[in-house]
Amino acid sequence: MTTKTQHYHPLHITLHWLMALMIPALFGVGLWMTGLDYYSSWYKTAPDLHKSFGILLALLLLFRLVAIRLFGKPAASGAGVLQKAAGVAHALIYGLLVAIMLSGYLISTADNRGIPVFGLFEVPGFGEFFPEQADIAGAAHLYLAWTLIALVVLHAGAALKHHFVDKDNTLTRMLGRRNAAASSLDNPEI
Repeated sequence: MTTKTQHYHPLHITLHWLMALMIPALFGVGLWMTGLDYYSSWYKTAPDLHKSFGILLALLLLFRLVAIRLFGKPAASGAGVLQKAAGVAHALIYGLLVAIMLSGYLISTADNRGIPVFGLFEVPGFGEFFPEQADIAGAAHLYLAWTLIALVVLHAGAALKHHFVDKDNTLTRMLGRRNAAASSLDNPEI
């Protein structure tokens, strides 16, 4: 069961910012690599790195969900409707990440080959589950990724609104900083 806390655990903060760096990087590399021609020196390397970092992102997502379960997370700030909207947005981000990862897996393993991860291990492939799997999953991967990026931009905008307009501690909590008001909630003796 998820416990409530006033602050994010340092592990959760670290995972959040690692994922925040990786998601736009994977998106950008994904767009770039689809334009590479066969004779580019990156033609094989870029997709291999994209897949490896995609698997790493999947592991980070799993660790993040476990961290939320183990350490809890602070309640969202704002009015009830905005809290619900934030909850829906977070659930959509997580859901889109999973869908993007699954579609990436279906693209990469349609030919029954596994996915080598940084040359350390291989995620097994199980072949084609349905006709034209790589093409259908590829289209889904692209549209889901664009949707995720739109939500990430909305998420970042909401964090900046909280910080600069609402002047609450939403952003500072995810930066690992504790303001005086938040600290006094944890320790009323202060």
